[in-house]
Amino acid sequence: MADEDMAGAQEALKETAAGENANGGQAPGEIPEAPGLQKELVEAKDKYLRLFAEFDNMRKRHERERAELIKYAHEEVIIELLGFYEDFERSVTAARANPAEGAALLKGVEMVLKRMQELLKKYEVAEIEALGKKFDHTCHEALMAVDSDEMEDGTVMEVFQKGYIMDGRVVRTAKVKVSKRN
Repeated sequence: MADEDMAGAQEALKETAAGENANGGQAPGEIPEAPGLQKELVEAKDKYLRLFAEFDNMRKRHERERAELIKYAHEEVIIELLGFYEDFERSVTAARANPAEGAALLKGVEMVLKRMQELLKKYEVAEIEALGKKFDHTCHEALMAVDSDEMEDGTVMEVFQKGYIMDGRVVRTAKVKVSKRN
């Protein structure tokens, strides 16, 4: 009986294939050909390739612009720092020419320091308060831990290098000595 079922299935398959071949000579799964279909396919492919090329060009241009932006992001700050550099240069030249004028040199350096403080304020750069504060790993970097009975555990005892934040973001951590209890 299994042979009869097998023969019936083969016969049905032959009839289906013969009917499809009679129906335009197409094999199962083939797309019927229409007069304008090939032209539409070529146009769609061309449009796709053009859009892909345009997208790729835009991506490359964006990458170039981003790299250039990063490269020159600090240009404005550097230009302002050049003024400080030149002021220090003039102060050193004046001090060498007139060694007895120490007070004038000090006044010139104080003026430059004040200008630098104004620049830092302009860019919202502020010093991180550390001395006597509780150690905070997000803005302090412990270089030493020293036993101390006088201070609470984890209190900043000494600042080796100041830390700074810019617009609420830590740009350099404060290097500190921290107290610890036994």
